[in-house]
Amino acid sequence: MKSLAMVGIILIAVGAAGLIFKGFSYESKETVAKIGSLEANAEITKEVEVPQALSLIVIAAGAALLIIGLKK
Repeated sequence: MKSLAMVGIILIAVGAAGLIFKGFSYESKETVAKIGSLEANAEITKEVEVPQALSLIVIAAGAALLIIGLKK
């Protein structure tokens, strides 16, 4: 399979995952207080939402690359 077609398939899969899962969360360690050499750290969970419009744009771009890749 040609490289543009492969990239198109990957973009379609990523866009579909964005539509299905609608976002993801991750944990990070952050310093919440620092007094002299003493530090207090906390693990904070952050949520990232993937806009539906972005997922649709990625799917459309993937479809376009797939069509172009298959025509060449």
